[in-house]
Amino acid sequence: MDTITDIRPSPIAGRWYEGDPARLKAAVNQYINAAAVTALEGPVMGLVSPHAGHMYSGPVAGYAFKTVQGMAVDLLVVVSPLHHFAPQPLLTTAHQAYGTPLGTIPVDRAAVEQVDAILKDTASLRLTPVPRDGEHALEIELPFAQCALQPGFTLLPVMVRDQSSNTARALGHALARVVRGKTFLLVASTDLSHFFPQERAEWLDSAVLQQIGAFSPEGLYELESKGKGHACGLAAVAAVLWAARELGANHVRILRHATSGAVTGDESSVVGYGAAAIMQIP
Repeated sequence: MDTITDIRPSPIAGRWYEGDPARLKAAVNQYINAAAVTALEGPVMGLVSPHAGHMYSGPVAGYAFKTVQGMAVDLLVVVSPLHHFAPQPLLTTAHQAYGTPLGTIPVDRAAVEQVDAILKDTASLRLTPVPRDGEHALEIELPFAQCALQPGFTLLPVMVRDQSSNTARALGHALARVVRGKTFLLVASTDLSHFFPQERAEWLDSAVLQQIGAFSPEGLYELESKGKGHACGLAAVAAVLWAARELGANHVRILRHATSGAVTGDESSVVGYGAAAIMQIP
């Protein structure tokens, strides 16, 4: 077996989550095992999961990944926003693998190239590879995947800078075409409202989670346009919902909502976190 030497170095291990492998594994497993999720109505095709530091959003992310605990997949697709400036609308890693304290996850370069080709042909978009990106929103999901899923999966990472519905819809279509026929899991990485008082955050987050629960990427964009809801990973969630819909998913269950106030005790200015499972119910 070839050894992967071109590994994206983590800029956040030891800061956004535990840097020690044993402590990281114990913390993530604790978040997952503590999640009280009742039996789901059908097989899970996708997740919505938050991406703040694990101490803040880990208890909510645990609910999402609890629903796929023990699942075996060939391909993990993680779609996140891009919190740093880039001129390109859609980006991916230029490296062969992502590294976390729990090990390396190989990037499926063939799948990346297929998405890029479909985007080029159908929407005049490209999936631009970048080296040594500093994006936390994608990486923060990986230790959860490493603890919840059976080992042996590869990764298709996408970071979305252009939050438009046209870009999200095109990406969702491309992802659906590429993963069809594989065993896969789609993960949309997003936080919800940012820096509102707790009561206002709950109102805004409830509206967003209602549209996610209604399986309505269109509704998410309508909320955003009217200032009645906010998700920093709006396009990531919409793309995953559109991809899952094209692949036959027909139901979303909202699993959990909380804010940073539950951890800090300060409800004057909070960040919202939500978890959801996207399913296909016969």
